[in-house]
Amino acid sequence: MPKTVNRVLLGLLGLGLFALGGGVLLGGLDLQRRWDFEAPSWWPFRGPHDVVLSTEGRTRWQEEDWWWPTVIAVLAVLLALLLWWLIAQLRRHRLGHVLVNTKDGAAARLNGSTLEDMIQEEAQSLDGVSRAHVRLTGRPTAPIAHVHLLLEPHADPARTLGQLSQETLAHARDSAGLDHLPSKVHLQEIRHRAQRAA
Repeated sequence: MPKTVNRVLLGLLGLGLFALGGGVLLGGLDLQRRWDFEAPSWWPFRGPHDVVLSTEGRTRWQEEDWWWPTVIAVLAVLLALLLWWLIAQLRRHRLGHVLVNTKDGAAARLNGSTLEDMIQEEAQSLDGVSRAHVRLTGRPTAPIAHVHLLLEPHADPARTLGQLSQETLAHARDSAGLDHLPSKVHLQEIRHRAQRAA
């Protein structure tokens, strides 16, 4: 989820909750009477004895067959959206840049996607690798490489993993001037559909 959209949604949600909570406090503490001001005519909380929904509002649709299934469906969809949003916030995002040790006391910034592309291209050139996908997470000074390799049926997983570790990831580590480049590798075999001979 883009950061801008995320911030706008969080801002709108926070503003809405702030307005709702403030309005309830105004009515619950009877501040309208104490401070001598009028709330908008549509606002339901006018004093400490007001409720969110009146008895009529709570029982208005109770006899309708569609009411409870609709309420439950809407609440379930809302809960699913909020859970999806929460998971999106907790998910580890890509590393924007890596700090490269230049050995002269200064540090240079390497674009994270550039390092990802380099590892990905070299991994795809390994024997038996059909496709590779690389994502960097962690901190700019201590990146972690998440590598997903799709292997051809003839590939030797142990040999491919050894080449990836000793060659591809070692090259990336050395080129970025990193002491360590921990990695999590997922190997998956490509599945070809059987074709019927005519």
